[in-house]
Amino acid sequence: MSFLVGKIVLDVVAGAPNNGEGDDNTGRIKKLRVGREEYPYVSAQAFRRWVRDSLPLEESRSAVTRIGKGAKQQAYTAGRPDRHLDDDLFGYMVAVKKENYQRDTVLATGTLVSVVPQRPTMDFGTMSRDFPVGEHPVIHSHELYSATLAGDLLLDLPRAGVFETDGNGLRVAISQTVAEEAQAAGAEATTLRGTAAVRLPLAERRRRIATLLQTLASVRGGAKQALHYGDRTPSLVLLAPLKGGVNPFTRVLGARDGKPVFLPDVLREELHAWSDELEDGPVLLGWAPGFLGEQREQVRGELKDLIDEGRLLLEHPRLLLNQLAEQIQQGDHDAWFEDPTA
Repeated sequence: MSFLVGKIVLDVVAGAPNNGEGDDNTGRIKKLRVGREEYPYVSAQAFRRWVRDSLPLEESRSAVTRIGKGAKQQAYTAGRPDRHLDDDLFGYMVAVKKENYQRDTVLATGTLVSVVPQRPTMDFGTMSRDFPVGEHPVIHSHELYSATLAGDLLLDLPRAGVFETDGNGLRVAISQTVAEEAQAAGAEATTLRGTAAVRLPLAERRRRIATLLQTLASVRGGAKQALHYGDRTPSLVLLAPLKGGVNPFTRVLGARDGKPVFLPDVLREELHAWSDELEDGPVLLGWAPGFLGEQREQVRGELKDLIDEGRLLLEHPRLLLNQLAEQIQQGDHDAWFEDPTA
């Protein structure tokens, strides 16, 4: 197997976790417009920032360098995926002094968009604390909403801990000097998808993916937490090991009577259609109790045959993500780290 693909869903209640450009002292949420309808969303960049910030404190982070002024500013990380998990799994681009190094992300995340259209609420506020008597307050306002946000997710496991040293243009991830340092520290030369690369020891590659999965189980973050603190862990997560990078689970959530619904028939048919790609282990459906009302138990009943056959596991998202992390750490899924096209 090469990829873990699926869906991640957040339950935002009276919040504004990701905001766009404000105007006239009013904070605006990010939202898509489709016809006359508006769909609040959290950008992939914001969600990835939450995940990065939620990594364990002891995990080494890549330092960011900022140079230039005005329109000619740029910022880049250290570009050392051999040393830092975030450079490895989140990718980077470093372009300085005629040297260009780029790492495509191992963790690919879609925009988390409301499943059904929503009309944001405008919250009006004032600031008048300690103002003299009779002085006008400072008026401000901001948008907020309640919505079920869903986005696609992909983990390219064979690329975790593997860094290209050859290729065309910006495909090169690290310099020869960095490659030599990595090999001196225990990495080995290899080839990935026709490109020369260096690969970290398998134990470290397992650890990094396990750490990421554990972080997804307890992710936190978002804007305006002082006013709209709320749960940002996945309310629902769907993950399946597939041979290729296609995500067949984009449409497992839909709308009915203006409310989000999980569509078990869609999941069943997609599992059948992609059965030749699904071979190693069950599909994981993490679903927090209480999310989407009674649908959790209804879906459990409708997919009972898949659950009884061991083809589908339905449990709390945190339990499933942590169990998968433990299995990977123990080496139960080492085949996922091997690419058949290597």
